[in-house]
Amino acid sequence: MTSRTLPDGATLRAARPGDEPAILVLIQALALYEREPDAVENTAALLTETLFGDAPKTFAHVVERDGEIVGIAIWFLTYSTWTGTHGIWLEDLVVDEAQRGRGYGRALMSALAAICVERGYRRFEWTVLDWNAPSIGFYRAIGAEPLDEWTTQRLTGRRLEELAQPVTPRA
Repeated sequence: MTSRTLPDGATLRAARPGDEPAILVLIQALALYEREPDAVENTAALLTETLFGDAPKTFAHVVERDGEIVGIAIWFLTYSTWTGTHGIWLEDLVVDEAQRGRGYGRALMSALAAICVERGYRRFEWTVLDWNAPSIGFYRAIGAEPLDEWTTQRLTGRRLEELAQPVTPRA
């Protein structure tokens, strides 16, 4: 995706090296909003490797206004065995609180939807916290539909490590 100038003069573009500190600030702001202020273990160095390393598997788009990154969308590819095509999983969408209402969130979502359409991807998916009414309202306004019959599952920490252990045959 090439960069695009938004109606107020802000620029929407793919993230580039040097954006990592500003991206991290917005990730930390999201963690605070989602009531997990101490959960972020990410660093600018990890973002550099993740987004710009030898074979990136995670991508980011940013909105830059007056030389400052004020919005981010971090995403990666998924695959559907049912459709036989890739899709996009939106990991995080964040717009600086002071910059909300300018259309930056919608512009970021539109850019990712355009990538899906251009590449023939058939799904664009993400999760949202049940209590996050402003985001849920935004997602409904752009036409997203909830998948109420699906529940996200997660393994972390000790349980992830336990499952990673080789299975021993029963005697």
